[in-house]
Amino acid sequence: MRLITKSISILLCGLFIVSCSSDDSTGKDEEKPTININYGEGFPKACTQLVKGQTYIFKAKVTDNIALASYSLDIHNNFDHHTHDDQKPQCDLNPIKQAINPLIFLENYPIEDGLTIHEINISLTIPNDIDTGDYHCQYSVTDKTGWQSRTSVDIKVIE
Repeated sequence: MRLITKSISILLCGLFIVSCSSDDSTGKDEEKPTININYGEGFPKACTQLVKGQTYIFKAKVTDNIALASYSLDIHNNFDHHTHDDQKPQCDLNPIKQAINPLIFLENYPIEDGLTIHEINISLTIPNDIDTGDYHCQYSVTDKTGWQSRTSVDIKVIE
């Protein structure tokens, strides 16, 4: 009887250990998604001048090794000459100034489930009543597992 009890105990311990082990056959996602605006239709490129009242199509290609989840477009003033960690090249900047009525655009968009490649395509009209000057255009993309990448470029809003 002791042998049966001992055998059952060993069997139950073995089953417990096996049931707690993980299946790493799918692997962990250790790659951030990528953003590319440096292709023919990518927009805007560094130092692009946007004219008030005109409509522009903001385009970037985003990719991920597993699945994309969402992206955002952020356009904000750079009147104080701040920088972002990935900016290249930096453009000639106007003198530092105080914002009175700056353009502030920040929108988030979902990406269809399961896609690993997507082209961002956002139509935006530059308002006539905003401050002219230096701005940053920043794209951000997040994948299904939460990895995020950003890229930004200097742009100018002119009359």
